[in-house]
Amino acid sequence: MRELSHRRRMLVLAICCMSLLLVSLDNTVLNVALPSIRSDLHASVSGMQWTIDAYTLVLAALLMLSGSTADRVGRKRTFQTGLVIFTLGSGLCSLAPNLETLVLFRMVQAIGGSMLNPVAMSIITNVFTEPRERARAIGAWGGVVGISMAAGPIVGGLLVESVGWRSIFWINLPVGLAALLLTARYVPESRAPRPRRADPVGQLLVIAVLGTLTYAIIEAPDRGWDSPLIATCAGIAALGLLTLIRYERRRAEPLIDVRFFHSAPFSGATVVAVCAFAALGGYLFMNTLYLQDVRGLNALHAGLWMLPMAFMCFVCAPLSGRLVGARGPRPSMLVAGVAITASGVLFAVFDVQASDAGLLIGYALFGLGFGMVNAPITNTAVSGMPRSQAGVAAAVASTSRQVGQSLGVAVIGAVLAAGAASAAAGGMGHAASAAAAASFVDAARPAWWIIAACGAVILLLGLVTTGQWAERTTRHAAALFEEGKPTGQTSANAKAP
Repeated sequence: MRELSHRRRMLVLAICCMSLLLVSLDNTVLNVALPSIRSDLHASVSGMQWTIDAYTLVLAALLMLSGSTADRVGRKRTFQTGLVIFTLGSGLCSLAPNLETLVLFRMVQAIGGSMLNPVAMSIITNVFTEPRERARAIGAWGGVVGISMAAGPIVGGLLVESVGWRSIFWINLPVGLAALLLTARYVPESRAPRPRRADPVGQLLVIAVLGTLTYAIIEAPDRGWDSPLIATCAGIAALGLLTLIRYERRRAEPLIDVRFFHSAPFSGATVVAVCAFAALGGYLFMNTLYLQDVRGLNALHAGLWMLPMAFMCFVCAPLSGRLVGARGPRPSMLVAGVAITASGVLFAVFDVQASDAGLLIGYALFGLGFGMVNAPITNTAVSGMPRSQAGVAAAVASTSRQVGQSLGVAVIGAVLAAGAASAAAGGMGHAASAAAAASFVDAARPAWWIIAACGAVILLLGLVTTGQWAERTTRHAAALFEEGKPTGQTSANAKAP
């Protein structure tokens, strides 16, 4: 691909950011609308969880396939296909007559979404080749998450209160169409020199593991943790994971290439992504219920209360990108780990939600942490790896995000459903009683400890995976790709076909 002018590169970045805005805005808007969807479609807590997790699960399962497919057939072509499917799925979601069809159409959205973010990141990686410029571009990319978090609750609240929850899907239609037209005009086509072959067995195993694990976590509070169905799902997930690891290690061109994980920074970034987005998914889900069911706020006012978190994320994401470009990923990851841990501890130990000022401080701290963590995740995932593997590397990082968000919603939703079903599901949009509010706060305490633990893991990995030893492991992983050694093999006589 020929070198593009600075103006053209900025246009490509803006177009790719539009795709991220589509997906991120859709998630933040949907969270604010959950109580209205629950009331209109008569959904339970688990039903609300599925409206989110049906999307994130399909997204997580298909991201790596989409990344490798884009490397093979063309990133621009795959990106355009994703825009069409995502926009169509959004239109269908707005027409859903019941919860089951809404969940189904969310899955259609996810098929398109799987072709957007990792492919867009791969396009950015191939367009911005200078490391510092790339880090700044990724910082701007991460800033879009802050924009969506700032605009999503307000836009969603306005739409839900004035038109209804179905209108939250309408905003994707003009943005998707504009991104499609601009992509055709300005985004260059690119492919990997040596794209990998499809891995259908690995793909099916990934779907089985993610689907059964999430189903078990979400449905266990209703069916019982000792239910034969839940035990069977948990067993399938465990067996599927072991089979996946064993199978992928033996393939020359696997869906999940273990050579990436020879890099300590890459492995650390993967775990950090899971923890950060698990915290985010659970945080948004839990606070949506708290603000609207316990405090009795409408969708718009609930969105306004979450503005401190959104504002801090919006400010810190591009700042983190510049910091990563200048100082590497460690400072951003350390700040993120401390801030997310502190936010979780404030809610779990000091009950800061009891006062308005305390609630705002807790939200601002979480926004600071999440805003700082996104840029080092993305930059670490693609830095030091061959450009030919950019699509797959970015897809692994994006998959980790979606897996984390799915698990966060599933686990924290299960905690709330098990500990305070009456407070979480019985409000139906009205102010809960003092006893129900206290019950919800007590049930949420373990969930806040889970979020604090996620922050502590981010802090620890920020220290361990960012030193000179970690850089050496990244060079070693990149060398494995350059040498063309097949996965799971180190001998010279084992050649990839």
